[in-house]
Amino acid sequence: MLRSHFGLQFNPFNAPSTELLPHQQSVFDTILVHAQQGGLCLIMGQPGTGKSVIKEAIINHDPKRIITPSISRTLHTYSNTLHILCDAFRIDIKGRDTAREKALIKAARDLNSRGKMLVPIIDDAHLLHIDCLRKLRLLFEDFPKNHNLILIAQPDLMHHLHLGVNEDIKSRITFSTTLPKLTSEDLQSFIFTQFDLVGLAHNTLSDDALALILRSSEGILRRARNLTVSALMETVRDRLQTVGLDQVNRVLMQPHWRKDHDMDS
Repeated sequence: MLRSHFGLQFNPFNAPSTELLPHQQSVFDTILVHAQQGGLCLIMGQPGTGKSVIKEAIINHDPKRIITPSISRTLHTYSNTLHILCDAFRIDIKGRDTAREKALIKAARDLNSRGKMLVPIIDDAHLLHIDCLRKLRLLFEDFPKNHNLILIAQPDLMHHLHLGVNEDIKSRITFSTTLPKLTSEDLQSFIFTQFDLVGLAHNTLSDDALALILRSSEGILRRARNLTVSALMETVRDRLQTVGLDQVNRVLMQPHWRKDHDMDS
């Protein structure tokens, strides 16, 4: 709908791109250094701050040299997590957890002997039961010493790791960062960069509409993206070429955009 209306090859915010925002690039570069030396890295942030963008950049960076098995279903037990890891390594092992553990350690050492770096990623690690995380930490202790385990999580994870009983995990962290909310200038740059990738003119957003999008996004990348795309869709429905206040406000009237104290009005 958006492509045909605005004459685009790709939908806005969906064009192929490897470009990261400056703060994301800084985290990405640091992670690559730890991938060469080994470590336990934490990438934290509120939902929508760009954690998944960094994860995808790591996975796609150099797949022939950097092996990045990703665990995304972190509500599983330790046994099921091992099964997911085995799938990522293309290991078909049935039986006890110990058999899977031995197979994973062997596969990791084989990769290391071939000059490959191993960077396992656990997404939504704040949802992982701490006992499961501890068992995984013990498992990765037997991996080649230059592997780099990355935990991607919301800041709640750090509250758990600060507990004394979890000092064994916290003490092994070699790098941690919390992705910040962005300024209005950074959000504007993000939106216009995405427009440039698909050939959409910056003035497709009126000044007033842009200001309202930036203010309502509250520094969250995902909110800026979703609000801009939804406003563009409302503009298509109105058969217009420029997003105005009416279109943005129509989106903001939807319940999921409204604050709790506005719900009864």
